[in-house]
Amino acid sequence: MSMVQAESNGYATTTTVEAIAWRLRAAKRVLVLTHSKPDGDAIGSTVALVRALEQRGTRAMAVYVGPVPRWGPMVIGSTHAKTVEGPTVGEVASEFEEADLIVIMDTGAWSQVDELRAMLTGKSAKIIVVDHHLSGSPDLANERLVESSAAAAAELSARICCALLGVDPRSLPIAIAEPLYLGLATDTGWFHFSNTKPATLRLAADLVDAGVDFPRLFEMIEQQDRPARLRLLGRALESMVLHKNNTVALMALTRADFEHCHGDSEDTGGFANYALAVAGMQVAGVLVEAAGREGKGPLSKLSLRSKPGTNAVDVAALCQKLGGGGHARAAGAKLAMSMAEAKIKVHEALGIS
Repeated sequence: MSMVQAESNGYATTTTVEAIAWRLRAAKRVLVLTHSKPDGDAIGSTVALVRALEQRGTRAMAVYVGPVPRWGPMVIGSTHAKTVEGPTVGEVASEFEEADLIVIMDTGAWSQVDELRAMLTGKSAKIIVVDHHLSGSPDLANERLVESSAAAAAELSARICCALLGVDPRSLPIAIAEPLYLGLATDTGWFHFSNTKPATLRLAADLVDAGVDFPRLFEMIEQQDRPARLRLLGRALESMVLHKNNTVALMALTRADFEHCHGDSEDTGGFANYALAVAGMQVAGVLVEAAGREGKGPLSKLSLRSKPGTNAVDVAALCQKLGGGGHARAAGAKLAMSMAEAKIKVHEALGIS
């Protein structure tokens, strides 16, 4: 890849893995961040980097703006990390001031780190973004490693960890290899999404050679559902409406649905994939009525997924129209409006009359 990756909005690569590793080696205190409500790739890529830095003797810490997934504490373990939410965000303010370097993994968009904006503003010179998304905020960091061809941020994190420790992926310590594998697996749907590339599978194989017990990881992450998730799935499927000759499916979940099923937003992950199983389906979406934000009005959250192929729909481009973003096959947006208003906006973005 060239040093400067062409992107229309200026969100492009400005550095290399080797340059990042050099800066990390020179730093005494490193803060590692990711997007709010971290998923498997966000947690895996950051935990791996913190552990690699600690192995070198560097003081490193991960900060997560929660909530984290229920399995998050099992993956994070004893890694130096802190999870903050709402009023507790200020508890980590001193860490931002004392850090020599701040690495933001799996996002480069202000909207994805908004809760930390006050602590990040004015620090672009000591921030490095490592991301694989199509869009972001160029002014967040002077140095950016942006590779949208990477299946997961964990791919990029693996290269940095290997450069830091001077090893190849097969020789990584299991404590680093495991979270990297987790990031790869979860962001590729356990290697069946279209973002899975030969390089992704080769890295996964190398990490298994390093000792990753992938059946145990799969059970830890994917086989821990609560009954509430299944009840919510039933509600979501009941709400499904088909559009455009059964090529677009939209589901909706209200606060009443969550209360009735005793579930929360974490239980809805992957719901859109059930609709994509329908023959001929191209795009599937889930619209969720989020809990009210005190003093900020209603909030609705959209998740869109699409199938690959000759008629593939770029859902990242659709979500950008709504103030969001993501990947071509998986994207989302937050809409500061009621469910009724959000449905109208989503219909407009999808061209549904």
